[in-house]
Amino acid sequence: MKFIAIIQARCGSSRLPGKILIDICGKPVLQRVIERVQKSKYVEEVIVATSITHDNLPVMALCANLGVRVFAGAEHDVLDRYYQVAKLLMPEYIVRVTADCPCYDWDILDAAIDAMHLETDYLCSSNETLPDGLDIEIMKFSVLEKAWNEAKLSSEREHVTLFIHNNSKDFVIQKLDSPCGNNGHIRLTLDEDSDLLLIRQVYERLHEAKNHDFLTTDILQLLESHPDLLKINEHITRNEGLLKSLQDDRRI
Repeated sequence: MKFIAIIQARCGSSRLPGKILIDICGKPVLQRVIERVQKSKYVEEVIVATSITHDNLPVMALCANLGVRVFAGAEHDVLDRYYQVAKLLMPEYIVRVTADCPCYDWDILDAAIDAMHLETDYLCSSNETLPDGLDIEIMKFSVLEKAWNEAKLSSEREHVTLFIHNNSKDFVIQKLDSPCGNNGHIRLTLDEDSDLLLIRQVYERLHEAKNHDFLTTDILQLLESHPDLLKINEHITRNEGLLKSLQDDRRI
């Protein structure tokens, strides 16, 4: 396999418990994410990586019903989860996706893959120019393996690609410029009740009108026409979970 996508998913969110199983227009959030990633013309398989806790049994059941492979591993060592999944399939590249991003754009993902250089070890969105929840991350298997072997900080084990950023001189990193302008102030990820309110508004207005194939450009047009929607969750800090992990960091 050349490209696989691994979606990290667990039900233990402190800010919005069970968020990945919340219904959005008739389907749970995780299913929305899976289906949107599956639209990629390059991704050969989408796999869900969850953790071994009783709370995540519904995640495993959902994946079974959808015919999607699921792996259960460490609760907080998400890097280990990714590596254990990837080494079973040995793909050339892994696309990292999080299960709280039900507006994930497969079209931007495919454009990023088209733009990747052969020497690139890791491709990521440039300077948070894409809306929060639409970030693109693609890494070589060899890079994931190096991170798994060498990452010692708890934050680097919890946040899969942080080791790469912390050791950027050791890798060929390619930055992806947003194809739709600088919209880093827009939140399309799911962490709070207000995020859920906005995302439901997006789906209710677009997913039928666009035959379930709405893209980021459609969302931006909607928000431009209805700027009041942006106010729903504009008060939330981007990457709050990462900031907390860095505050609580420790060597392991």
